[in-house]
Amino acid sequence: MPVEKDLKRRIRARMAKTGESYTAARARLVAKRTTPAEGVEAPPAVTAAEPERLALPPAAAAVDLAALAGMSDAAIRAKTGCDWRRWVEALDYAGAADWSHRAIAQHVHQAFGIGDWWAQTVTVGYERIKGLRETGQRRSGDYEASKSRTFGVPVAELYRAWSDGRRRKRWLLEAGLKIRTATPDRSLRITWPDGTSVELWFTPKGEAKSAVQVQHRKLGSREDALRRKAYWAERLAALAAHLAGTAK
Repeated sequence: MPVEKDLKRRIRARMAKTGESYTAARARLVAKRTTPAEGVEAPPAVTAAEPERLALPPAAAAVDLAALAGMSDAAIRAKTGCDWRRWVEALDYAGAADWSHRAIAQHVHQAFGIGDWWAQTVTVGYERIKGLRETGQRRSGDYEASKSRTFGVPVAELYRAWSDGRRRKRWLLEAGLKIRTATPDRSLRITWPDGTSVELWFTPKGEAKSAVQVQHRKLGSREDALRRKAYWAERLAALAAHLAGTAK
């Protein structure tokens, strides 16, 4: 890590720990660096079980972080072991507000042992809380719409309902789309007729149950994202009816 970036990280860590201003914290650390006998104390490691030992400023603690993140504290705690307050404390301590989306997600995955999907969820929620993106917006400025649904069929059957063009036309009713990449029973990446991108992830939920997660990316506005979200709710309902019909 470059020296200046490392210094900024340690400044923010000291600010979180002592409540000092940026200037005061920097002055203290720079003074320590010029005194070899004292050395520089690295910020203590933080694990997913420990971020409660950090503290948000009172003003930040009063904010409804779950509402900003777009997911309840109970849901994120059940999957990661921590609520949003603890995640913000831990990531602020690491200086993550200045990092790219990818760097934050990698840190959550590697430092806290959180799986890739939930590391992404923590990262997006943190970015929303910090004002780095709106709900439905990516750090690039583009918007996206997400929708998921669980179906009472094996994952292979659910995947075929998407990948088989003849079957897909029975419920999707969208001509001109192009499948770019496909990993059987796991994922599809599709170029939509208007040039936007649709990504699908398939998850088995047992022998006779599975789920699909739809991410419609590269959208131009929040209003467009809301329209696409409603569209995908309708199409997934149509897919459920189609799968129920084929199962009879």
